[in-house]
Amino acid sequence: MPHMDVPDGRLYYETEGRREDPALLLIHAGIATLRMWDPLIPALAEHHYVIRFDTRGFGETDSDDVEFSNCDDALRLLDELGIERATVIGSSRGGQIALDLAVEHGDRVAGIVTIGSGPSGFPEIELTETEDDLFDQIDAAWEARDWPVSMDAEVRLWAVGPLRDPGDIDPDFLETARMLNRFNISKVDQNPIPRALERPAFDRVVDIGVPTLVVVGEYDITPALMQFEYLAEQIPDADSSCIDDTAHLPSVERPGAFLTVLEPWLAKHSL
Repeated sequence: MPHMDVPDGRLYYETEGRREDPALLLIHAGIATLRMWDPLIPALAEHHYVIRFDTRGFGETDSDDVEFSNCDDALRLLDELGIERATVIGSSRGGQIALDLAVEHGDRVAGIVTIGSGPSGFPEIELTETEDDLFDQIDAAWEARDWPVSMDAEVRLWAVGPLRDPGDIDPDFLETARMLNRFNISKVDQNPIPRALERPAFDRVVDIGVPTLVVVGEYDITPALMQFEYLAEQIPDADSSCIDDTAHLPSVERPGAFLTVLEPWLAKHSL
């Protein structure tokens, strides 16, 4: 399987499709790995060159405990593959990386899709009591170094969402979400530190000049829903979509519904 050497690390990546087709760069959520995109790949690779990778601290990528730039890693991968510009599709923290790329390296970004994401520098949002309790459960398990319990608590918060009952969720989706997150247990002792932008994207998204699609799940947590509204309002001519009956991982929970939004949007903008 392909790895690429980067300063103080090795990125794991996969590609599908024809290199001559428009490029898509997929960046996973913080409770997943590049495997979260598996259900979408056959459809996307029909007309696109699809690139995905595990960011440092996740999946099959390895890193020393150093400060690094997620943007630089993404750009190095595009350079390695000879891709000048790509549409960047990011879920959760992956969407934040996509926005950072757009404001810092706009010449390399053809379009942006964010899923349950917000820009770097977004102000802290007050949580509901239920959300606060769920975060406390995650923190307690993390402090106890009980990684499986901590990661399953993350799935309860993010994949299920604070307003849904786990018993009402498709058990196959829940098992997929748990597996995606638990794969990262092997990386808990690696501590690469992402370097923040000198000027966060929060005040700069108004200058984004490429087609943008902002997506959120209906039952995502309060900050993600507010970030969705902010991006939809602030990014010029941004398109937006709320995926029904999903929380923080709509592209995993309802890949067909996500594709019915994404594919026409890509075609509309010739991406």
